[in-house]
Amino acid sequence: MPQDRRVSFTRHNSQDMRSSSMPGGVEHAVRVDLDGLIRQMPEGPDKDKFSKEMDDFYRLFTRFLHEKKHSKPLDWEKVRGPKPEDVIAYKDLEQKELKNVAPLLNKLAVLKLNGGLGTTMGCVGPKSAIEVRDGQTFLDLTVQQIEHLNHVSGADVPLILMNSFNTDEDTGKIVQKYSNHNVSICTFNQSRYPRFKADSNLPLARDPENKPGFWYPPGHGDLYESFANSGLLDELIENGKEWVFVSNVDNLGATVDSSILQHMADTGAEFVMEVTDKTKADIKGGTIIDYDGQIRLLEIAQVPKAHVDDFKRVKKFKIFNTNNLWISLKAIKRLVASQKFDLDLIVNNKTTDDGTAVIQLETAVGAAIKHFSGAHGVNVPRSRFLPVKSTSDLFLVTSDLYLLENGQLFMNPKRTFKTVPVIKLGDHFKKVNDYLARFKTPPQILELDHLTVTGDVCFSSDVTLEGTVIIVANYGAHIDIPRGAILNDKVVSGDLRLLDH
Repeated sequence: MPQDRRVSFTRHNSQDMRSSSMPGGVEHAVRVDLDGLIRQMPEGPDKDKFSKEMDDFYRLFTRFLHEKKHSKPLDWEKVRGPKPEDVIAYKDLEQKELKNVAPLLNKLAVLKLNGGLGTTMGCVGPKSAIEVRDGQTFLDLTVQQIEHLNHVSGADVPLILMNSFNTDEDTGKIVQKYSNHNVSICTFNQSRYPRFKADSNLPLARDPENKPGFWYPPGHGDLYESFANSGLLDELIENGKEWVFVSNVDNLGATVDSSILQHMADTGAEFVMEVTDKTKADIKGGTIIDYDGQIRLLEIAQVPKAHVDDFKRVKKFKIFNTNNLWISLKAIKRLVASQKFDLDLIVNNKTTDDGTAVIQLETAVGAAIKHFSGAHGVNVPRSRFLPVKSTSDLFLVTSDLYLLENGQLFMNPKRTFKTVPVIKLGDHFKKVNDYLARFKTPPQILELDHLTVTGDVCFSSDVTLEGTVIIVANYGAHIDIPRGAILNDKVVSGDLRLLDH
């Protein structure tokens, strides 16, 4: 769409005008607004928590203003690939079985990032409640994994869920069904920050009520402060826990790894990031770099536009961050207390339903790598990165390509090649309910390399897909893949309607 360059005149209300007219400028005006929101809260623990969140937001906001005026863009000439000691190969770690690291497991907690909704896949409620395999949800599989871990090792590894205000209520109801399982489950909420107007920089919210569109969870980089503010960090340390394994709840490959845990203990590293080799599907993923002699996480949003193509080249940046992180609890406590735990800002521009331009300030949990002592990456097998972000991913994890055991997915040993096939399902499959309606049973794909499906296509039961399969139903056409069909290196197009007998 061409840019509209016509001059317009905007009517500002008295609230917005304060940003430039009051003593101290916009910083003072925002502080006044935040204090006004705090005063509206009734006395008690909720007010104390809300006040702390507004203080944390204000510190982030003032950083945003300062960096907007004074920060320099990333100097691409200083960007180097990681030093050899900054990324260690997983195969070089001492391999340990779970039962042999029980004393270390007793010092570990598992934390899942559980703040996201399933809206992008057409679902209502927390994404962790989506059924992904044999009628079981992300959360069901996670609980099975931890329960099995505790059973085999005799350890007591707790499961912690970092919820957002979008997922907390539903998650609280869901976790009740695990009360008889051999796993302790704790939850805490990440912060709730106010969106602010792009023109005046003043908060959109006029009261602390959680109205849709006025507040947002500020990214998973908020984990550190929210974890500390919840009191749970101190509680874990008091109970003898030393490390936390953090991962996205939708990454089905992110299980507790005894070899990496042993490596944490042996090296004394405060932070280990699991990375894995990039493919063409991962070109936008953040990567570990050396910048001015310091280890950093570089995200694509930080890359100057002139160098984005360079960043995407797999030959230059060969690894990416899986967001599986192993972190020292005491180090988190120390860094949060220092109030110098500044993570790279992600400025997210949004538009509300009524057309108001607003800004969300967010941070990423992996960006903290530069603050921890001995921080480095471990290049892990691709099997430790198995996210389900779309129905194309769901197609893979529900198929015979994987076997399920104790909540963990393993690639089927009957597959000749250990690479994962490329799956591209079109818009007709985008929502989970539509996807499920188009497959009577998951196809057999042990010999599949590539699948593309677009248009109005339905699969009957016992279908086998091999090699490269492309199925295209043009606009107005419909294709039924019949029961028992075997498609090997086939292109199917046009209009095909078959009835099972």
